[in-house]
Order: sequence, then structure tokens, then C-alpha cells
Amino acid sequence: MIVRWLATLAAALAAVPAAAETVAITGARILTAGPAGAIENGTVVIRDGRIAAVGGGLAPPPGARIVDGRGGIVTPGFIQPDSTLGAVEVSQVPASADRASHAARMSAAFDISLGLNPDSILLPVARLAGITRAVTTPLYDDRPDRPLLFAGQAAVIDLAQRPQMVTRPRAAMVLEMGEGGAARAGGARGAAIVALRTLLEDVRFFARQRALYDRGEGRPQALSRADLEALVPVAEGRMPLIVKVDRASDIVEMIAFAREERLRIVIDGGVEGWRVADEIARAGVAVIVDPVANLPRSFSEIGASLENAARLHAAGVTVLLKAGSGVAHRARELRYGAGNAVAHGLPHEAALAALTINPARIFGVDDRLGSVEPGKQADLVLWSGDPFEPLSQPRAVFIDGIEQPLTARTLELRDRYMP
Repeated sequence: MIVRWLATLAAALAAVPAAAETVAITGARILTAGPAGAIENGTVVIRDGRIAAVGGGLAPPPGARIVDGRGGIVTPGFIQPDSTLGAVEVSQVPASADRASHAARMSAAFDISLGLNPDSILLPVARLAGITRAVTTPLYDDRPDRPLLFAGQAAVIDLAQRPQMVTRPRAAMVLEMGEGGAARAGGARGAAIVALRTLLEDVRFFARQRALYDRGEGRPQALSRADLEALVPVAEGRMPLIVKVDRASDIVEMIAFAREERLRIVIDGGVEGWRVADEIARAGVAVIVDPVANLPRSFSEIGASLENAARLHAAGVTVLLKAGSGVAHRARELRYGAGNAVAHGLPHEAALAALTINPARIFGVDDRLGSVEPGKQADLVLWSGDPFEPLSQPRAVFIDGIEQPLTARTLELRDRYMP
């Protein structure tokens, strides 16, 4: 016990100078994802974990540790939306997976920010792909005896592998409609819409009449008290509702439903979104896109296209990019997917925004993350070249101003057994 305590103390003390030091990345091309745009031959100064200054031809402050960025590109750290990073280690080992609740009376109340694993070996692998934060989202327990509509509450996390890894808990609620929602509501899309409307009516009644509920009076409620309480900010339009849906008609249906119920929705998937891009743009709804989804996996995805992200952006939709359909083990593919989206018409600047400032805004952390601007937390990546080119690699990764090791267990195993 004493040995473990001393090790923890030593690690904590070792982290203090790194967080407090002043670092200057010099001579790089800086893609700020902010109002300054691209800065040639730029310098970023990091002090006390935040960006102190950024600009072209900026002189490093005296005593700063210099990171030579010549020939490289600096970007904000990428944010992977719709991921299970930190909530799963080995998919087929239940004890290592905390991505879904199996409780019969808990759906919306499931808070994935509780019980995450900062020591997951998947985090360094994702970090080597320039990912410094993730929106970890709960999945469904698809047992037939648990027909609850909501999966639970998502959280924004960092990938620095430290005990306090949650950046923002309860950042969004997760709901699947379309085919999945229909299956949970009795087999029909119409039934899922009616069930959702009824639940929101229950939540609003509960919010007005908590005392009646606690006395066992008033209208009967299908949800537990914990679920009702968790859904109050959704019903009041304060918490985004991530809606997993793909078919064009389902997207339009959810936009109309959200307008009627005054919900803040984010479409997740949106495989056929390009077909109704103008309606999505008019509604001001953001879409989380898997940019390499080009083959129909169901009748909801018949219109799958590699140009989905580009067409949505061209229509004025706020686009977020994800990798591997949210699978944590494929998070490292995020930048490759962005490169594919660029190859199929998405402007390079828009692809960068889709990995940085857009998810930061949608999930309420853009005041501190998502762009290279003074005052923001220093989540930065120095790349050897264009980050969307597969051969480019990170030369340095910073999270909250602390430089991260450029290693992972996969690389250690490679080096161990390489002839």
C-alpha cells in the first residue's frame, strides 16, 4: 500500500513541472481552426497548460523550452465524437466493458462518465492519431426484455491517461430511432415516435410536479425517477439529444419532431443525409458522419455515398466526422476518414473543423478547446506533414500543455519482436 502511494505521489509531482513549464513550438505552419486561419512560419507559446500566444514571426519568451516545428504542421487536437474510448477494453470480455447498462429500469440515467478506465491501452493508440479528446457515448443493451428507448448520457473525455479524465460529464443524451428505435418500440417507426412523445410528456409533467411523483400521486410513469430526472434537461432543450438515424425520411421526421418538441438534436450517422441536406441546414442541425460509409448495411442506408460529408457541408450543414462507426478500437482511423472525405469533395479546412471546433461547439467545450487561440487549453499536435495523409505522423502531442509520450503497447510489442 505504501509503495503504491509513493508511486502515485511521485507521478503527481512529476506532472507538475510539465504542466507549469513554458513551451514554444516554432517555425511551423499552424492550422488554427479559428478566426486566424492558417499561419505560416508560426509560433505557439504554451504556458501553464494553456495557449499563451500564437502568431507568425512570434519570438519565443525567454526560458521557454523550444520545440522545433520547421517543416511541420500544428493543429488543434482532434475530438472523436460517438466513441466508446475509455468504456471498453476487450469487447468480448464483459468485465472490461462499461459501455451499456443492463439494468431493466435504467436507460436515460446511465451516465457513462462514471467508471471510465484512464489506463485503457486503446487511449495511447488513438492519441498517436492526433486524438486528444473524445465524446464517449453509451451503447444499447439489445436484450429483448429491455425495450427502453434511451442508451444514456455521453461525456467529453481527454486521452491523457490520468485519473480525472472527464472534461464534461453528461454532455448529451443518446437515442436511436429509425430501425433500432422501431425494434425497441414494438417493431414500427410510428410506434417509436409515439413512445418518444409520450415519454417527453411524462418528463415535463414530472419536472412540474416532482412533489406529486414523490407522494405516488399524479399520472403513471413508465420511466424510473432517475430516468425522468436525467431527461429533464433534454425536454427543456438544455442538453443535446444525439439521435442515431440514417434513412432520409427518418432524418426529416426527427427534424420535424425536434422542432415541435423544441429539442436540440444532433444527427448521428445520417448516411442518407445528403438527400435532405437542405432541410437539415435550414433546421440548423449538426450531423456526425462516418466518411467511409459507402455500402448499405441495411435498408436505411441504400443511399450511402462517399460524398455525404461534402454535400452536407456544401448545403451549410455543420459536419462532424467519426471513425469506425464509433468503435473504440478503430478510433485511430479518424484522420484517414477525413482524408477520404477531402478526396471526395469536402474542403480541407472544413475537414479540420469537423474534427476540432465543430465537435467542441456542439458539445459545449468550444470556450476551452477546438482551436489554436490564446486562452484555450493547449491540446495541440505537431505533425510531420498534412495530418490527413496516411504517411504523416505526430512529432509531438500536447494535452492541457503536457507533452504526451509517442508510444503505445502495440508499438512496444512491435519493437520487442521485430527481428
